[in-house]
Amino acid sequence: MEGNLTVLLHSGSRGLGYQVCDDALAAMREGADRHAAPLPDPQLVAAPASSPEGRRYLAAMRAAANFAWANRQVMMALIERAMTRIFGGDRESFGFALVYDVAHNIAKLEEHEVAGARRRLLVHRKGATRAFPAGHPEVPSAYRAVGQPVFIPGDMGRPSFVCVGTGAAMLETFGSAAHGAGRTMSRHAARRASSGRDLLKEMERRGVLVAAHSPKTLAEEMPEAYKDAADVVEALRVAGIARPVARLRPIGVVKG
Repeated sequence: MEGNLTVLLHSGSRGLGYQVCDDALAAMREGADRHAAPLPDPQLVAAPASSPEGRRYLAAMRAAANFAWANRQVMMALIERAMTRIFGGDRESFGFALVYDVAHNIAKLEEHEVAGARRRLLVHRKGATRAFPAGHPEVPSAYRAVGQPVFIPGDMGRPSFVCVGTGAAMLETFGSAAHGAGRTMSRHAARRASSGRDLLKEMERRGVLVAAHSPKTLAEEMPEAYKDAADVVEALRVAGIARPVARLRPIGVVKG
């Protein structure tokens, strides 16, 4: 609804998830010869999902995803506490309500149609998120009539978007959509491009207050370092993969 205040929180399992991945890569490299999997790149090592390495990794990945969920719940509670302290009132008077929490950079067992037959697949989503359509049994009941919420976060100077999944996504992308716009320049290039600029003042002139862990973080996350999320959302709409339903204009950004 226009005029509502929305908080977007983007965080995950952080160091735990990295360690899970690091340990799994080492275990899968050791088993690569046994699984007769040629490796075009050491980072692309894999193992059958039914193998001991595969089962251990999937279990550890799910544990990391659960940790990430708990991490976000704690952070949201801290955000609520900060807002009520600053603005007064309490949780009820503010009307705090979680719209949706979703994981990305994850693999999930799902049923999809392949060559006219239903198959159970392990769908890997990297930089992508689920975009299931209205009526899909795995869409939470609160959203089943409209489709799964799909968040497309923008940069700190331009809007973010909320979309919903579509039936076309199930046929074209295994029920997946982009999770963000992606970078136009590396972190190093962004730091170099922002040299001599007062990014805090620039953002303030655009009506956005920014708090960053360090000037380095601020430079790496400047708006020009990312594609415009509006262009990505339009591409998703034209492709029929996701339908935009809300546009969120930034007014305050915290970069960790």
